[in-house]
Parts: sequence; structure tokens; C-alpha cells
Amino acid sequence: MTESTFYVIIGWVASISLVLGYLPQAIRTIKTRHTDDIALATFLMMAIGGICFMIQGYMLGRAGIFLFTTNFITTVCSLIIFGIKMHNDYFKKK
Repeated sequence: MTESTFYVIIGWVASISLVLGYLPQAIRTIKTRHTDDIALATFLMMAIGGICFMIQGYMLGRAGIFLFTTNFITTVCSLIIFGIKMHNDYFKKK
């Protein structure tokens, strides 16, 4: 196996693992709108980190495609969860 092939395999494994780690929480939050047990700061910081990694992936060009794509998906998930959490905690009358 060449170094390039190994790099691609590691990129795919990392991307799939991270996306599959975020999706269950995002799907559950979207379906139930329940966010009482979610820390607001966590998803805000994860979104900021994802945006920074997207920028880095973009700057790396073709070599950063896994970094950009994975963090695009996880950032969208984080922002959705963050938005629902903000709505529930600050805008929804309890």
C-alpha cells in the first residue's frame, strides 16, 4: 500500500467516524426538540472549531478535502443543535 492510498483510507475512516458521531445527536435534537441535557457552550465551541478546520481544509486545497468536507457536515450539525438550544433556552416561553 502506498503512502497516498493510506492517507486516503485514513481520511475516509476519520470522516465517516466523525459524521456518524454527530448525526445521531443532530437527528434526535431535530426530531424531539429536547435540549435540556445539552451544554450550549459545547456546541458553540464545536461549531467554531469546525469552521476553523473548514478554513484550514480549504487552504490546503485538494489535500484538505476530507478536513473540509467532514467539518462542513459536523459544523452544520453543531449549528442546528446550537440554534435549537438557543431557541429553547432563551426564546421559548416556559
